[in-house]
Amino acid sequence: MRLWSLHPKYLDARGLTAAWREALLAQAVLRGRTRGYKHHPQLRRFAESGAPRAAIARYLRALQAEATLRGYRFDASRIGRAGRSRGNSLAVTRGQLRYEWQHLRRKLRVRSPAWLRRLHAISVPHAHPMFRVVRGGIASWEIIAAD
Repeated sequence: MRLWSLHPKYLDARGLTAAWREALLAQAVLRGRTRGYKHHPQLRRFAESGAPRAAIARYLRALQAEATLRGYRFDASRIGRAGRSRGNSLAVTRGQLRYEWQHLRRKLRVRSPAWLRRLHAISVPHAHPMFRVVRGGIASWEIIAAD
């Protein structure tokens, strides 16, 4: 499961679709509707947010908005009602964003070199709209991928 801190505009079609599916799974976990993934590290920041269902719904809304911009049809009715409320943003560290940016670029080198070329001039990526960027290194919940 990967719940990207990066803005969804950087994800290729396959990545955006996968993020949508994984965030829907995360929503089910946070609603107590599944047995698995309850302790997945990617869920920690949502679970600890004070309003986990609202947080994952806000996350999903941004993915759905990006999909709509691209002409995809992600079903907004699958997003929990908690997403209709406004909430505080969650923090993401600069180090986490840098790590995810490099991780995404490695994935795109293999599966979508053309999409990666579109991102070549970006050195400091934007965060997903629900996150505010703060100082710091890689998050403690992150599982560092081996190259």
